[in-house]
Amino acid sequence: MAEKHVVAKVADFADTDRKLVEVKGRPIVIFKLGEEWFGMLNRCPHQGGSLCAGHLISQVDSDRPGDYRLSRRGEILRCPWHGWEFDIRTGEACARPGKFRARPVGVSVLSADDTETVGDLELYDVSTEADLVVVEL
Repeated sequence: MAEKHVVAKVADFADTDRKLVEVKGRPIVIFKLGEEWFGMLNRCPHQGGSLCAGHLISQVDSDRPGDYRLSRRGEILRCPWHGWEFDIRTGEACARPGKFRARPVGVSVLSADDTETVGDLELYDVSTEADLVVVEL
């Protein structure tokens, strides 16, 4: 069974789309894309680059040369070291799906109203007065 750890408040993402946290010695980058939350180990599987420093870009689709369109805005993460690209939803490498992938981490948001039902959830030093970002390891 996965352990759940509170790592931030939702308010911590007011001015950013990502946050680097550490859980049990593992660096994890949390992304907020609109109202959706995603997480992955902060390590590119190619050569270990920091995915937190990467750019969120769109997917480029094309049926023929000179004709292209952008889709999936902000859902593709480009590693800052060598440009490897990963699907933020699954961690799959865009160029070699099935062969390479950044390790995804489950992320959810816990309403402050639900904090009484968390049982063994590790709350660290996070106040329960605001919605909380939770990762599952």
